[in-house]
Amino acid sequence: MRAANTGDAEAYERLLRAIAAALRAPIRRHLLRAGRSAADVEDVVQEVLLAVHLKRHTWDSERPIEPWVHAIARYKVVDVLRRRTGKFDLSIDEFSETLAAEAPEPSASPGEVERHLAKLPTGQRTVVQAIAVEGHSIGEAAERLKMTAGAVRVALHRGLAALARQLGQD
Repeated sequence: MRAANTGDAEAYERLLRAIAAALRAPIRRHLLRAGRSAADVEDVVQEVLLAVHLKRHTWDSERPIEPWVHAIARYKVVDVLRRRTGKFDLSIDEFSETLAAEAPEPSASPGEVERHLAKLPTGQRTVVQAIAVEGHSIGEAAERLKMTAGAVRVALHRGLAALARQLGQD
């Protein structure tokens, strides 16, 4: 993350891949315990990656990154469960290691977000807008945009990579 925050796009891509790989199993476990489908796992992982991307400047480079990422993941799991079911049952013990992590601060002003999104190709921009700004899941965005979930994931990944390059240049 330190290298990524200095503009190293390759380091940033490696970081996002490592975060996704590390979070899939715990997110799957939490969703299955809450009665959700394993098919929702990738949606939540993508939401975590998007939140990491949008809030990465709030990470304190003097502190470990793992509690910060786990806090974001915990919030995203809870958000998804609330949004889709209105209720959830997650044991506080499952998050005991991340409860002490500070809540991330708001990442960017609406104007900054719009400025960066406007630089994206239309397809990527609509997907990132639907998921990051409007809060839709991968499945909801796919349905709304009349795309397959796979195409939404690809557009989201490419859009995030383009945003990372933009932020590295700014």
